[in-house]
Amino acid sequence: QVQLQESGPGLVKPSQTLTLTCTVSGDSITSTYVTWNWIRQSPESPGKGLEWMGVITYDGSTYYNPSLKSRTSISRDTSKNQFSLQLASVTPEDTAVYYCAREGVGYDYWGQGTQVTVSS
Repeated sequence: QVQLQESGPGLVKPSQTLTLTCTVSGDSITSTYVTWNWIRQSPESPGKGLEWMGVITYDGSTYYNPSLKSRTSISRDTSKNQFSLQLASVTPEDTAVYYCAREGVGYDYWGQGTQVTVSS
């Protein structure tokens, strides 16, 4: 059974850097047939839907949403089977539920999501 679990602060001040970690069990983040993603959904804009932020692949390659690329970084720790998201210079508009997800045949496994609020 593949499981993903997000962890990180629930409250971040404006202009700070948000860091979230996804711990994976039941699969390896070095698996060649899947990718590991960060996705968010703003509770204030439910109609906006899910926003894909970026991905890290089996060999550590990363790809980002162009609208967030300048502020986003995804890294990994293979010894802990974890991958992390860093989002710099956050604003209240970055308040959202953040998910990590595996993409195999579609996004087939998701974490439960973690609420992040950006506020002073």
